[in-house]
Amino acid sequence: MQRKIQTASPNNSFLSMLLLFAVTLAVVALLGVSGYVFYLMAKLPKVDRLTDYKPPIVSQVFGDDGTLVGEFYLERRIVVPVSKMPRKLIQAFVSAEDSNFYSHKGIDYLGIMRAAIKNVMSMSKKEGASTITQQVAKSMLLSPEKKFSRKIKEAILAKRMEERLSKDEILYLYLNQIYLGSGAYGVQAASETYFGKNVEQLNLAEMSMLAGLPKAPNSYSPIKHLDKARERQGYVLDRMTAEGYITPAEADHARKTPIILQPMKKVNNEESAYYLEYLRIQLEQKYGEDQLYKGGLNIYTTMNAGMQRAAYESLRKGLKEVDKRQGFRGPTKYLNETDVDAFCAKIEDGIDSATLKTGETYLGVVVGFHPEKGEALVRVGERKGVLSRKNMAWAGRLAMSNHYGKPAKANRELTLGSVIEVSVLSPELDKDGAQFALDQTPEVQAALVSIDPRSGGVKAMVGGYDFRKSQFNRAMQAKRNGGSAFKPIIYAAALDKGLTPATIIEDAPVEYPDGAGGVWKPQNYDHEFRGFVTMREALTYSINIVSVKIMEQIGGQYAAEYARKLGFTSPIPANLALALGAASVSPFELTSAYAVFANKGLLTPQYFITKVTDTDGTVLQETAPPVPVPVIPPETAYVITNLMQSVVSSGTGHRASLIGRPVAGKTGTTNGSKDAWFIGYIPQLVTGVWVGYDQERSLGRAGTGGQAAAPIWSDFMQKAVLSLPAEDFEAPENVSFVLINPHTGNLAKEGTAGAVMECFIKGSEPSSYD
Repeated sequence: MQRKIQTASPNNSFLSMLLLFAVTLAVVALLGVSGYVFYLMAKLPKVDRLTDYKPPIVSQVFGDDGTLVGEFYLERRIVVPVSKMPRKLIQAFVSAEDSNFYSHKGIDYLGIMRAAIKNVMSMSKKEGASTITQQVAKSMLLSPEKKFSRKIKEAILAKRMEERLSKDEILYLYLNQIYLGSGAYGVQAASETYFGKNVEQLNLAEMSMLAGLPKAPNSYSPIKHLDKARERQGYVLDRMTAEGYITPAEADHARKTPIILQPMKKVNNEESAYYLEYLRIQLEQKYGEDQLYKGGLNIYTTMNAGMQRAAYESLRKGLKEVDKRQGFRGPTKYLNETDVDAFCAKIEDGIDSATLKTGETYLGVVVGFHPEKGEALVRVGERKGVLSRKNMAWAGRLAMSNHYGKPAKANRELTLGSVIEVSVLSPELDKDGAQFALDQTPEVQAALVSIDPRSGGVKAMVGGYDFRKSQFNRAMQAKRNGGSAFKPIIYAAALDKGLTPATIIEDAPVEYPDGAGGVWKPQNYDHEFRGFVTMREALTYSINIVSVKIMEQIGGQYAAEYARKLGFTSPIPANLALALGAASVSPFELTSAYAVFANKGLLTPQYFITKVTDTDGTVLQETAPPVPVPVIPPETAYVITNLMQSVVSSGTGHRASLIGRPVAGKTGTTNGSKDAWFIGYIPQLVTGVWVGYDQERSLGRAGTGGQAAAPIWSDFMQKAVLSLPAEDFEAPENVSFVLINPHTGNLAKEGTAGAVMECFIKGSEPSSYD
């Protein structure tokens, strides 16, 4: 029987080969993926390090009374344990971000499927599926690159984290690490930022609002977008209800609970910026960037928070007054009508509050006029308000032109599209919106430093009008001629050479060789001559020629060495011009020298930092109170103080008398009114103010020390002394008071017309009567 031989059909053979190829390809792909996964696993960071992970923590700066006055950080974070967090806060975040957190092992497969279906149905990415564990892995162990490989790494690390860490440990990392908008990292910083509370004090409405922030912190910010934040809060409450964490009644109550945005009285780094920057330089050199910005140091300083705030406010107020006396410089720029919306949108993005803040200055655009009322309509961001003629009177009578473009005289006219600075008098004024006043950022600068003469502690320091625009600390770094504010150093040196407040010197024209073949003819500020005057009168009215004659009598080299005894480190020229302040010194140096007079002749080294501790409270650095060093006799310090009291009571520094207690001080004005000074003190506090332009030029009208610097000093000191008891300057035993004739400097008898009591170092009193 013949066997029938069957052969495979060509189709079956092709299918077999195709199947074999597919299987082979699948195996190769599987091996490739497996190899890639194993490669990634080998390269992944160790999860174990999270068990000892310390999130970057804010370093805090404290004032002399323990008040928080500043912070150093890269991320503003205040770490709190999970045990301190309300359970409902945790449940709110879990409900909103990862409802299966307590059941999954790092990856939520059901969540991935649910998100995928929603995204496919909507044809866009509407929902993510990252678990809280994955979010921790992403933010703390991986780079921010957007690659598919990162998702694989994220998943592997999440699985490993779940194996090594408890759920509470993962929540600890997540809730302290997450960014929640407005510069706040972690739930504690966010609680302070939005509600002014510690995390354990939050109510359900506030908890659910915080839990809605991780998805889009800026879009759902209650500060900027309260309506959107409320909407997101509702979503969180619905999720909490669905998960059984709260009842519908609790959710409804939370929705109705008013949200009170009341940020915790935050440290105002702007007020203390120059002081903090001075500290930062020292601390960074000693401890390094990492420890300063991430290590949670506690830095205790000599700053007084109230005085620092007063210094900042008084300096800015005084500079605006000086600047406005120079006149209106005109709008900062001019916009076409088509550019106004874009410009205002940019301004709106920079406004960090729902309403404009009273007293703050903003850039606004003139968008209309009410000619019959003499008003300009100004738009600031998305808000509008009124600028009345009364509230721009300091700029003169500005014309109002109802057209766009730059006018011929920019400082005399406002046109549509003019970009001007306005300060807010009232955020809302009925239907018209806000009420504004025309403002102007000063070009002139200033510095203020205030020191406790007894302890050496620096209580306040401001180095310029705006730290954001100029970090140059004029209090420490500017070297300017001291002008007449240097005269008390010369007069104190003269007292130690035997001269007295009653010494008579002639105020008359004088000239000296200038060393270049010419002559130097010193002049008085008012170009008048008073004839014979006492040293007291000469200092009271800042008579230049008398000061030069005193310098000639005591010698330039002696005066320069005397100045160095008082703590000056800048070069002090040993010439006659030193009598008029021809030495370039910093405001800090000159104020420190006056501290010796206030402290009865004792020089106490100035300092800023009292103690530094780490997060565990271990003391890293502690400054013992400096030991005062006697550098001039106490009686000399008293007599020069007494002389400077006359400057305040009846001389060029009379504006300082407004503080209503015994004050000694001296004004200073350099040639051409390029620098204005006032250095003054009470027994417990010495304060120096300098005013001038960085690029030296005249301060113009009312640019003297008495008119430009003394008002800032007085405004500051009126606030600063509120916490200090009134004290008088105490005369040492070696000081005597006798009746003299101020016209002759001789002793006077009781009842002599015009006779005055004068103070002397014992043994230097006049010996004869007229």
